[in-house]
Amino acid sequence: MQKSANQHQMEVHVSHYPPGTSKWNKIEHRLFSQISLNWRAKPLTSLFVMISLIGATTTTTGLVVKAVLDENEYKTGIKITDEQTKEWNIEKNNFHGKWNYIIKPNLN
Repeated sequence: MQKSANQHQMEVHVSHYPPGTSKWNKIEHRLFSQISLNWRAKPLTSLFVMISLIGATTTTTGLVVKAVLDENEYKTGIKITDEQTKEWNIEKNNFHGKWNYIIKPNLN
């Protein structure tokens, strides 16, 4: 995200929900309840079936879901060095700075 902020010379405002508070996420509730209704009583026999059912989820109020299988492989155990973190230009918010912060472009 730092690279993107630098490239576009824009601030990136980041806000995370604290752990255990996904119940407050209205989008999550709206989305998952409709997906559950759409695949109700259908056997989830493969990734293709699941992605197809998720992607076919719509509502009369305009919710449209797009679903694709991400087949990329992602390395685990990657460690960020102290040198890399020194390149970050992050300003923590006064209100829960661990979850709310701004990534500012570096002035190079």
